[in-house]
Amino acid sequence: MRNFYLAAGAALACSSIPALAQEAPAPVTVTGSVALVSDYRFRGVSQSDEQLAVQGGFTVSHESGLYVGTWGSNLSGWGTFGGANMELDLVAGYKLPLAGGSLDVGATWYMYPGGFDNTDFIEPYVKLSGTTGPLNLLAGVAYAPKQEALGNWFLNGTSAGTGVYDVPGDKNDNLYIWGDASAGVPNTGLTVKGHLGYSNGNSGLGPFATSVAPTGEYWDWLIGADYALGPVTLGVAYVDTDISGSESAYLQDSFSKGQDGTGSIADATVVFSVTAAF
Repeated sequence: MRNFYLAAGAALACSSIPALAQEAPAPVTVTGSVALVSDYRFRGVSQSDEQLAVQGGFTVSHESGLYVGTWGSNLSGWGTFGGANMELDLVAGYKLPLAGGSLDVGATWYMYPGGFDNTDFIEPYVKLSGTTGPLNLLAGVAYAPKQEALGNWFLNGTSAGTGVYDVPGDKNDNLYIWGDASAGVPNTGLTVKGHLGYSNGNSGLGPFATSVAPTGEYWDWLIGADYALGPVTLGVAYVDTDISGSESAYLQDSFSKGQDGTGSIADATVVFSVTAAF
């Protein structure tokens, strides 16, 4: 998954005159964040060639539960996704209380400004969140229906290297299922977290070597911790996938600058982050 959470909620402000009175919640709230990360990992696979990425976004939420938002990040810098060096996501959905937690239904439109239109795609999602004891839990399902951006245009790495499409115009879909868990350490600003995700579909490289689940089926996971210092959060996370070395080599030319040809963009790594929320 993208390494971000677009929150949808309402802020409650307290009034001191009179002391016992409270103002009504604002009907519309705006939340957001900016971040610097040592590697932009999307579902375990580096999108920034294992280099630094600057990311940011904001969400506008209505008290009814409706929200819209946007989020962006730089990519590897060599012209991935049909010439784009940037990813820009548009998000819209509806979040409602459910059994002590919340149900969130929406969709993300993944855009790559400066690239070609057939590298953009839409992915609806459903997320269910809640708490049990000290744990905050989230389970999600995202399904991207058949689209050209998810098609298997290259049948093998050799074709991808030559840039000659084997099946131009092919369309495919992709299913992503994931679970997140986190818990705060009492009387500290520390939160420990974990993530497990499963991708199935999109078994190949699409136009301009785009791909959401480039090996067709794989697992990704994350274990980490965040430490809050006021509005700033320091994060560290161990990220990995079960994508093999040979499968990673198949992806390498499409997701990296190819300047050194050594590191894998799907192997285990430690990602550091600094995030400021507003």
